[in-house]
Amino acid sequence: MASLQTSTLIFSSSFSSSSCSSSRRSNINAAIHVPKLPRVRFAVPKTATKLVLEGLQLREPKHILDNDSYNNHSATPATPTTATTQLYAILETVADRVEMHNNIREWRDNWNTLLLNSINMITLSASLMAGIAGTAAGAGVSVLALNISSTLLFSAASGMLLVMNKIQPSQLAEEQRNATRLFKQLQSQIQTMLALHDPTEQDVKDTMEKVLALDKAYPLPLLGAMLEKFPKKFEPAVWWPKNIQSQKPSKPNSQMGKINGWSAELEEEMREIIEVVKTKDIEDYERLGSLVLKINKILAISGPLLTGVAAIGSAFVGQGSASAIVAVAAGSLASAVNAFQHGGQIGMVFEMYRNCAGFFNKLEDTIQATLEEQDLEKRENGELFEMKVAMQLGRSSDQLRELALKSASSRLEGTSIDEFGCKLF
Repeated sequence: MASLQTSTLIFSSSFSSSSCSSSRRSNINAAIHVPKLPRVRFAVPKTATKLVLEGLQLREPKHILDNDSYNNHSATPATPTTATTQLYAILETVADRVEMHNNIREWRDNWNTLLLNSINMITLSASLMAGIAGTAAGAGVSVLALNISSTLLFSAASGMLLVMNKIQPSQLAEEQRNATRLFKQLQSQIQTMLALHDPTEQDVKDTMEKVLALDKAYPLPLLGAMLEKFPKKFEPAVWWPKNIQSQKPSKPNSQMGKINGWSAELEEEMREIIEVVKTKDIEDYERLGSLVLKINKILAISGPLLTGVAAIGSAFVGQGSASAIVAVAAGSLASAVNAFQHGGQIGMVFEMYRNCAGFFNKLEDTIQATLEEQDLEKRENGELFEMKVAMQLGRSSDQLRELALKSASSRLEGTSIDEFGCKLF
């Protein structure tokens, strides 16, 4: 009986202790209980998921690669051909030419601004001195110092104007600006060639000829190699190598089917475009270029002549009122002429017309050389060539066809077309 009571007490005490510990544990859990947060679904972009899945598909486990695939993955890249290496060397040279011409363009542009401002300040200062000397001479004051100063300033302005008009800094800057643009264009062509196919020896030779033609058309030095700024006749710029081919135009073959994008209709269209460019665009820019050349010649002679007259007049200030009037008037007119010629950058306008006329001549030579190639497979794709010509003229392919049809109908009617070929300039 006593042992039963003892067992009952032990069981009850253990039960109470376990219940107390469980209640204590539940209290602790309740004390540190953290409320459950609602589930938030983050939307993963489908594009990112797709890219990740594609990346997982492309990555093959190493344990499933056999020896052949491992050898393919670890193979060294193929050695570039000699033509590719040479073309990359030419590409580096062209990139260097771009930087050189751009730097010289900035220098000559600043040169034009500084010379223009300096000569005008000198001329106006000398005119002011001549006017003061004429006024002071009437009051009986000695004006020898003012006479000498104004004469020296007018003489210096005459010499500087002669040099400035001879080299035409604004035209020099425009030459380098055009050279920079054309070398960048050649750089893009080389990069496209390397990206599309492996170059050949002929590609390297043609690219080298283009670089040398650009160097000849836009020389860097001034002495000995500078382009003539006042030629006897307006001539368009030429910056591309001339194709040595017969100049006899090939006749369209009406029986020719569409081969490599070419057809008889497309060849006739290209001939009509050449006719429009020759009779409208090239003729117009040659007329404008000749007009600007005449104006620039007159201004180039007038500026130094006026400052020379002012220098002679300022030397005789004090011996009569007419000499002071001549000096001041000639000096003021010289400043106006100089501002109009070099501030208005007449030389730059002349060079722009040369470049535009050269652009149309190059387009004509390109189309003519393409049509002279009898093997249609060796030509550039006809549809691609048509699109390039249209883009160069600022038109779409449909607009180019409409222009060709209008030109053909006008020629049949015996009238001239009333539309220019180019819509860009």
